[in-house]
Amino acid sequence: MSTPIDAPPLVAAPAREATSPLRRIASDFVANPIAVGGLALLALVVAAAIFAPLISPQNPYDLAQIDIVDSKLPPGSPADSGGTFWLGTDDQGRDMLSAIFYGLRISLAVGVISTVLALVIGLAAGLAAAYFGGRLEMLIMRIVDIQLSFPSILIALILIAVLGQGTGKVITALVTVQWAYYARTVRSAALVEKRKEYIEAAHCLALSPARIVFRHLLPNCLPPMIVVATVQVAAAIALEATLSFLGLGLPITEPSLGLLIANGYQYLLSGKYWISFFPGLALLVTIVSINLVADQLRDVLNPRLQR
Repeated sequence: MSTPIDAPPLVAAPAREATSPLRRIASDFVANPIAVGGLALLALVVAAAIFAPLISPQNPYDLAQIDIVDSKLPPGSPADSGGTFWLGTDDQGRDMLSAIFYGLRISLAVGVISTVLALVIGLAAGLAAAYFGGRLEMLIMRIVDIQLSFPSILIALILIAVLGQGTGKVITALVTVQWAYYARTVRSAALVEKRKEYIEAAHCLALSPARIVFRHLLPNCLPPMIVVATVQVAAAIALEATLSFLGLGLPITEPSLGLLIANGYQYLLSGKYWISFFPGLALLVTIVSINLVADQLRDVLNPRLQR
């Protein structure tokens, strides 16, 4: 009679540690060195803008600290009052390094504020169009289609010509230009989510439309909107710089990077390149760093797009 062979004892597999979504997103983001470099550049730009009064050699818009004798000095020139103009001075004798730090504050503030306001308006319009449908959806989307059929710069120029110059008026023009992008994007995402089972279950439970929209529909539409908003911050900064360069954006008392570039444009042919070159380089670094972060956010929030 054969003796049965004892089976080896069952060993439970080690349980996997639960990874939170934020930790997964952070680990995926850090895995891309280009995205990390873009984030580091963006952090430097934001820090320079926030701490501009503390790190700038002078306040370039305080008349008591500006001397016309220092006008158009090349980079590395010594200052009569002590110190060095590392990036030179402009036609009014302002230190270019300090002017760039202060200009970054205004450019970033205008870009972020206009993007946030446009995002709120676009989210409300897109969610209303997708959830309620019917004539409301037709009306909202026809307005979006008409606006997106025109170049953004053209709409902004018309609005600035009507409203006039000023920070608030530039932000109003940028919000008017941007909200349609968010409305179309969130409507497309909401239409996909609206057909899923959890939304149908919410309807069966007789939940209010406000609760369905804000507690169930909106959170699942936010990931693509975060990517669009990040890209639109860079677009808003570039559009504001274009308007200011043309003399139709911010007034000269509130100079942004676009105005700093415009101030030195007339001196390019005379060899005084630094008045426009360094503000333009700061604008380029800002926009590129934001776009690098947005590109990686797109891949992280939608793994199917990872390359």
